[in-house]
Amino acid sequence: MKVGIMQPYLFPYIGYFQLMRAVDTFVIYDDVNFIKQGWINRNRLLLNGKDFMFNITLNGASSFKKINEIGVQGNNQKLIKTIEQAYYKAPHFRTVFPMLNEILLYQESNLAKYLTNSLHVIVNYLGIDITILISSEIKKDDSLKADDKIINICQHLTATNYINAIGGQELYSKQKFAQHGLVLNFIKSKPITYQQFKNNFIPWLSIIDVMMFNSKNEIWSLINNYELV
Repeated sequence: MKVGIMQPYLFPYIGYFQLMRAVDTFVIYDDVNFIKQGWINRNRLLLNGKDFMFNITLNGASSFKKINEIGVQGNNQKLIKTIEQAYYKAPHFRTVFPMLNEILLYQESNLAKYLTNSLHVIVNYLGIDITILISSEIKKDDSLKADDKIINICQHLTATNYINAIGGQELYSKQKFAQHGLVLNFIKSKPITYQQFKNNFIPWLSIIDVMMFNSKNEIWSLINNYELV
């Protein structure tokens, strides 16, 4: 069984969903510390031909708290208006915008649960067949840190393969995972482009941008455009 483990991100870029596509079971890592200025509560979209950083407002955000210990303020009307302004002329706006509206208005004050819901909705829309688990609900040794904790989670799930984002090459050793009976691979996205209005292409924006400009079949072609290294 192939397993991927990632923190929950707000409308992450397509590489996140490529990882979900590549595994059988995806674990949402909700019981690790929140990273300020990371991608947990913010991302980028296309606004007036430029990349624009957006975010949801949090309560009690701190790098000393776990993701599932942080709250969401819940007033996202301004962000909804920004998305509408940015993409109302996009080819798939009428299909995608109601879904985003539903996600952003979801009545949940816990950040981890709020983001987990958004990932479930998008995965269902895209048709990715995957089992999604929550790290805090998995029996494991919580005294472990870093790659030892990842290995422990994989062992509890009887995984054979662990697949990580490409940035993990600097953190994880294939040899160490192999010592625990696990094949370690990293997902490497190939170049991805598509038409964004009449602008010069801006890569690696939020999945919002991908969905606004591409049909589901086109998105699947983009999602499958990766290799394991």
